[in-house]
Amino acid sequence: MKSCWIYVPAFLLTACGGSSEQSTNTDSIEAPVAKKEEYIFNEHGNKRIDNYHWMRLTDDQKNAEIADEQTRDVLDYLNAENEYLKKKMAHTEGLQGKLYDEMVARLDPNEESVPVNENGYCYYDRYEEGQDYPLYCRKKLTDSTEEIILNGPELGNGQAYFEIGGYQVSPGNTLLVYGIDTVSRRNYTLCFKDLVTGKLFDDRIENTTGYAVWANDNKTVFYTKRDPQTLRDCYIYRHVLGTDSKTDQLVFHEKDETFSCNVYNSKSKRFIMIASYQTMSTEYMYLDANNPAGEFKVVQPRERGLEYSVEDFGTDFYIVTNLGAKNFRLMKTPVANCGKKSWTEVIPHREDVLLEGIEIFRDFLVVAERKNGLTQLRLIKWADKSEYYIEFSEPAYFAYYHDNLDFATTKLRYSYSSLTTPFTVFEFDMMTKEKVTLKADQVMDKNFKPENYVSERIYAEATDGTLIPISLVYKKGLEKNGTNPLLLYAYGSYGSNTEPFFSMSRLSLLDRGFVYAIAHVRGGQEMGRQWYEDGKLLKKKNTFTDFINCAEYLVAQKYTSPEHLYADGASAGGLLIGAVVNMRPDLWHGVIAGVPFVDVISTMWDESIPLTTGEFDEWGNPKIKEYYDYMLSYSPYDNVEAKAYPNMLVTTGYWDSQVQYWEPAKWVARLRDMKTDKNMLLLSCNMDVGHGGASGRFQRFKEVALEYAFLLSLEGIEE
Repeated sequence: MKSCWIYVPAFLLTACGGSSEQSTNTDSIEAPVAKKEEYIFNEHGNKRIDNYHWMRLTDDQKNAEIADEQTRDVLDYLNAENEYLKKKMAHTEGLQGKLYDEMVARLDPNEESVPVNENGYCYYDRYEEGQDYPLYCRKKLTDSTEEIILNGPELGNGQAYFEIGGYQVSPGNTLLVYGIDTVSRRNYTLCFKDLVTGKLFDDRIENTTGYAVWANDNKTVFYTKRDPQTLRDCYIYRHVLGTDSKTDQLVFHEKDETFSCNVYNSKSKRFIMIASYQTMSTEYMYLDANNPAGEFKVVQPRERGLEYSVEDFGTDFYIVTNLGAKNFRLMKTPVANCGKKSWTEVIPHREDVLLEGIEIFRDFLVVAERKNGLTQLRLIKWADKSEYYIEFSEPAYFAYYHDNLDFATTKLRYSYSSLTTPFTVFEFDMMTKEKVTLKADQVMDKNFKPENYVSERIYAEATDGTLIPISLVYKKGLEKNGTNPLLLYAYGSYGSNTEPFFSMSRLSLLDRGFVYAIAHVRGGQEMGRQWYEDGKLLKKKNTFTDFINCAEYLVAQKYTSPEHLYADGASAGGLLIGAVVNMRPDLWHGVIAGVPFVDVISTMWDESIPLTTGEFDEWGNPKIKEYYDYMLSYSPYDNVEAKAYPNMLVTTGYWDSQVQYWEPAKWVARLRDMKTDKNMLLLSCNMDVGHGGASGRFQRFKEVALEYAFLLSLEGIEE
């Protein structure tokens, strides 16, 4: 249960004592100041003092019907910060409203997805005008009558947060399993529906990942449950529809706390697959989907440093692996004898090309590759091994295949977008090379034309000489004279690529004179696997210095200047923002840190916190002194100093399970206590949501409007 309290103890908040922060006509507004309660960490002979450790609440405290004193103190502090934010940004309320209205107005009010054909039906979802959630629908391929299988507006009505995690229809087309989250902790309840009668079954399964897969008997599903404390995905269960879920059989328990697991159907629906994975290793198991009571078999036992993924084709498994191949290669092996000793090479390793994945068809193999930071789609004909690439012409773009459920087709479905081109779904005939547009996202603004914007791909030189790609976009006619406001974004962790795709909401910045830039810093995987390895563990600081070098290059090339330069990052990207404002606070006029992972040592030391154990290979284990010392040298919370910082907007969600709310809350409290400037320092804590922000089609734009208004107000732009 989520509750609110209005009790405000006098000892918790005090006046800001001469350090009121600068904002238009708001200089007299007093900022909340959190109380200090010294908490000492003694680690490796080092003493760390955390005066705001008291802000950490347990899940039991957050869910309690009656709040204890600590919970009241935390809620009062967060609510005070939200009230302060509201007052400091009051002068932008009109601008926020205008931004929100124009963002929403760009959406197609009756948007509909491209139908996907499967097992005699076509499936799609569509919005009705004004609704936050879509209708999930299907039609028989032989009948045009629409059937609504899930009614998003009805299910989400009255919920502060609502999300459908995933759904799957049974092989017989009559049953539906789907997951629902109404808390935003990414804990889903599985529900079952009879698609013939429309009635729900009594079967309900709590604390799942929100996704389940059917066996071919039309009554058995496999699903993943989470550890109730760490939220690690570590249990795979088998459930027979109509039975008590308490009797469900545990078919796999991932006991290694550095691994997580999930379950899915192979594309052919011949197998149920279990994947166990961590940063440095994977392991797959398979089960004949016609024999759901059988035993799973291991494809290749896990080995430290061995990563692989599995697709099936006929009597073989096709395996993308890093075995002897940093940038991965493609192997195949008989299903009946699938250990790595039986793997034979199909596509060799290449030093300059990252093999990201494959899609198998009866007549073609489609390979997703990445070269020079950009995705390429390579098509290989099985019969004669002839091959070619789909051509893309823009300097920065994003392309990916998806929803290719038909094994026998010669039509490849893929999406394409760039910084100037809205998402477009194509159907490409692999035989004739003819391309048909199935859907192009409509910008409902008659003044929008892609040719009115310019996209570039440039390179900044890092401290060590490495060239860092930067993708950027701006309105045509912009002069590079150093006076343009520029928002620089990056993520740079987990090997996750930051793709240069189109954003409708971003037009609100571009049309007001902003340049938008993406720094493809190390820690992502844009330039190959080594790019990732050079931005993690004991090389993590490359991520931060790359970002700073990109900013300096943009200034040197007169795209902007420090007086007009802004930085943005979220989650691990929020860690990036926290690090760079400590390292180079003078370089930015303002920054936005979304759900920022900033208390690195404390979080990575505590294995009870969700995600911690699975990330030792990303950040390091601070219980090992070498990693502790290195992490401590950049951890944003631990490196706050008495100096001037740029204007800052920090966002978080009270129910965040990935970066707990107390990290950004503590960071803001320490910054406010120590910084010497009068710039704005704002914390926005959404009390109803978690890591992904607000749910629904429209509510998220209110959050974006706040962020944009923060940036625009710093530029003196009021309209």
